[in-house]
Amino acid sequence: MILEGLVTTLNADGSGHLAPMGPEVDGCNFTTFTLKPFITSTTYQNLLAHGEGVLHVTDDVLLLARAAVGAAALSECFDAITVHGKVLAGCCRFFEFRVTKFDNHPERPRIECEVFYSASLRDFFGFNRAKHAVLEAAIFATRFHLKPAAEIDVEFARLRTIVDKTAGPSEREAMAFLENQWAKHRAAQ
Repeated sequence: MILEGLVTTLNADGSGHLAPMGPEVDGCNFTTFTLKPFITSTTYQNLLAHGEGVLHVTDDVLLLARAAVGAAALSECFDAITVHGKVLAGCCRFFEFRVTKFDNHPERPRIECEVFYSASLRDFFGFNRAKHAVLEAAIFATRFHLKPAAEIDVEFARLRTIVDKTAGPSEREAMAFLENQWAKHRAAQ
């Protein structure tokens, strides 16, 4: 199963890097998981360099949306307990991990990770169609360069309808942010 979340790693200069990531997890067993970042990603380079990070589970769709397009600041965080890394203070749960195995497939490597520490910071909000719609739009945002424009237009219109019907202020802001990013991407092409 894929769990959508956020991963923080440390850059060479010690600053934090935040990226959306959907690790493969084994149900509710969070002792190990598999990351599949692109080789060109900062997350991949950081894990290759020092092999530690933090996986976060959050219902903050605005943060997920910003992270999807590289516009999220790593501001409210604290140092991890068992690894060299940063924990997002507003997340629901976090899992500090170390890489145990790199499968350096040229297109999409598989990075096996072991959890060394985990904790819950707050309750997960719960299921809401608007949050899921924004999450889907954020996933599309990471693929603007890969998907046909017509497909993204159709999906964003469908997801906007869900947000309009079921969203609160945060989901509306996040969807508008992603729509703006899509408009900028289209204008630049």
